[in-house]
Amino acid sequence: MAEQQVQPLHNEKHANTKIKNGINIEFMKTQHLVPVVAHEFARIANEFPMSFVKNNETGTFQAVAMFGLEPGENLFIDGDKWTASFAPMATTRYPLGLVKHPEQDQFGIVIDEASSLVGEEEGNALFENGEETDYLKRRKEALVSFIEFSQVTDAFTKFLADKELLVAQTLTVDIKGEKKDINGIYLIDEKKLNELSDADFLELRKRGYLAPIYSFLTSTHQVARLARLKAQQA
Repeated sequence: MAEQQVQPLHNEKHANTKIKNGINIEFMKTQHLVPVVAHEFARIANEFPMSFVKNNETGTFQAVAMFGLEPGENLFIDGDKWTASFAPMATTRYPLGLVKHPEQDQFGIVIDEASSLVGEEEGNALFENGEETDYLKRRKEALVSFIEFSQVTDAFTKFLADKELLVAQTLTVDIKGEKKDINGIYLIDEKKLNELSDADFLELRKRGYLAPIYSFLTSTHQVARLARLKAQQA
């Protein structure tokens, strides 16, 4: 895999740079878990199972979509094609990214010049006569939205953890008649959710957390889909 060459985006240096549509297949091939934001849970639930993973150093949880059943496996990539009908925001940001300015509360845009999506021949221009194109403006807005959505999702996840609604689970899947356990993931405990006090349940509703919770719960049915894909590819 080519090393990344991440550089600050500059209207002179990148005057002729274009970005092709698509996702970073090379990188995605080996990703079995990808961070997701609450705003896209409903769409993700139609395609992928979701779970939470715990950072053992900080004790915090991160919501992820599952693309595979074991590390390094992405069942939605066939050759050099992404086969799902939807890709989470975390994957569509590339090859652009936001970097926070060390001293100020500002973000700068960076671009991975080594990406196969970046070139001067074809794709969407980033600058025209030194000015940002509408395409770049839209991409910038999406990057900022992703940061904001991530912060909302972190607060949502912390709330679930504080209310002890996240529980370590082992998922058992059936692949061609063979049972396989997936460990190290956390799911929303439906039993505990139903046992919440009226006050806590009202708090969930007021914060707008019920919709993502139910999307998350629905998504776990997609584990069977991963097992089917794995059996087909085997």
